[in-house]
Amino acid sequence: KQLVIVGFVGGLVLALLTGWVIAIVVFPLAVVGLPWLLSSDDANARIDRLEAMEEWTRSLAGVLTVGVGLEQAIVATVRSAPKAIQPEVNLLAARLRARWPTQDALRAFADDLDDTTGDLLAANLLLGAQRRGAGLASVLESVAMSVAQDVRSRRMVEADRAKPRATARWVTIITLAVLAFFFVFTDFMDPYRTPVGQVILALLLSGYVGVLVWMKQMAKGKKLPRFIGNEVAQEALR
Repeated sequence: KQLVIVGFVGGLVLALLTGWVIAIVVFPLAVVGLPWLLSSDDANARIDRLEAMEEWTRSLAGVLTVGVGLEQAIVATVRSAPKAIQPEVNLLAARLRARWPTQDALRAFADDLDDTTGDLLAANLLLGAQRRGAGLASVLESVAMSVAQDVRSRRMVEADRAKPRATARWVTIITLAVLAFFFVFTDFMDPYRTPVGQVILALLLSGYVGVLVWMKQMAKGKKLPRFIGNEVAQEALR
């Protein structure tokens, strides 16, 4: 909201000083939209959550080797849970303390994580809760290794996606700088001062923004479908 207000006030002042009415619309959109268009979304946050899942899985496997039950092991890992998934782990432990059935609590945990990798982790915990075997710790170690490999792969993909974003960012900065130079120090922009010229300028800027949006969509990874959890079960019943 503050950015919108600042952008609108800046555009209004610019329009009053220069006579460019288009600034009332373009300036707020640029202030709000450009940082979003040129940002990396929440890809790094998702990767951090994956690393947190890996760390917590290894911690849980280590506690299970002591010989305690699954529910007690989960509760014991609350304090050491990584910050990225600490709310979800705390909620899982709270449900278990509240005498939720373990399977229901784990399905709700999968919904809280809302990630395919989280579903994989919850599915293995569900199998462990059903079978109550001694091999759950080794299974969780294998899951942690799989998650670690997934993290490495996603970081490589994100590094490749960052290259076109950086290129688009610099091209946009240079383009804005050149346009500002032409606007202030030359008469190159004078043809666009007319009403028709400002409409044409708006169309050109819209095309440029459209290319940035297209680039952002191309660099955005598709979220893998989930396969476990209460939400998935409800969707299957529809």
